[in-house]
Amino acid sequence: MISIKNNRVSINEVAKAAGVSKMTVSRVLRDEGGFSEKTRAKVMAQVDLLGYLPNRLATVFAGDTRSTFVGVAIPELGNEVFGLVLEGIDRKLGAFSHQTVLGMTQHALDQEERWIERVLSWQPAGLILTGRSHSQKSQSMLRSAGIPIVEIWDLNTSPIDMCVGLNHYDSGYDMGRYLLSKGFRKFGYVGTSHITANAASARMDGFTKAVNDTGGEVTKHLCLHDVPGFYPGYYGTEQLLASTPSVEAVFYQNDNMAVGGLEYCRIRGMKTPDDIAIAGWGDLPILSVQPYRMTTVRIPHLKLGQTAAEVLMDALQGNAIADVHDIGYLLVPGSTT
Repeated sequence: MISIKNNRVSINEVAKAAGVSKMTVSRVLRDEGGFSEKTRAKVMAQVDLLGYLPNRLATVFAGDTRSTFVGVAIPELGNEVFGLVLEGIDRKLGAFSHQTVLGMTQHALDQEERWIERVLSWQPAGLILTGRSHSQKSQSMLRSAGIPIVEIWDLNTSPIDMCVGLNHYDSGYDMGRYLLSKGFRKFGYVGTSHITANAASARMDGFTKAVNDTGGEVTKHLCLHDVPGFYPGYYGTEQLLASTPSVEAVFYQNDNMAVGGLEYCRIRGMKTPDDIAIAGWGDLPILSVQPYRMTTVRIPHLKLGQTAAEVLMDALQGNAIADVHDIGYLLVPGSTT
């Protein structure tokens, strides 16, 4: 059996090599003062020579310094929307010398609850959570944590602490009104389903309300048990049109599904928007390499993440900030409608 040796250098080894006490090394690393420049240079030389890495987490637990960890929970990494938001968060936190501790909840309240319980035991500086739905136990833990909490993605006018997001219902409603203004009256929706309430459901509800309010009809809501990607959009469109061929326009949960649906229609010889209109959501990167402009709703993903991190850092620094931050959205008409 191969034995794996832990070669991590200890603070005691640094102190011995520098000829000083462990306490002196600790004070030098924390830049607390009480030592000469010669001592500091001697200690840091041994730190560099030995490759010593301070145990920041242990230091936080010992109460010697303020935590630089920020817990960030997203539903999944497979959905590039959350990857873009996470990039914005991580960039901004890094600029403030804070580190992201990532958790994935898979849209499950119990998984989020377990993650919150675990990450709070690490004494983070703050938490950033995706969505507004949390279990009762999670809400209780969050309210008593005594650290900044930022809920992102869904705009919540009554957040646990602070919120950065957009109104998904309104974005769906605006898309419905826009498609109706183009003369379409019979609609379909293709998306995915989750056990818990989510932003995609709010968009679908807003879209349906707009259509119903203006004399149109959503003849089919197709919510697949799958991830919102290209292939589900492709076969979801096939199922939708097979069951309701009278559909004139389809609204998709996101742009990736819409691109899949558009490809199915292209293979079937259907032209957009003459034979069928297609609209997506999110203004995802895939649209930048398509030979057409997809009708979509543009979301500033990076800005959302960066704003969440900025709000959290402002709270940590004691600055006066608003509880709710609406980053907005923009409906972008294209040639597919």
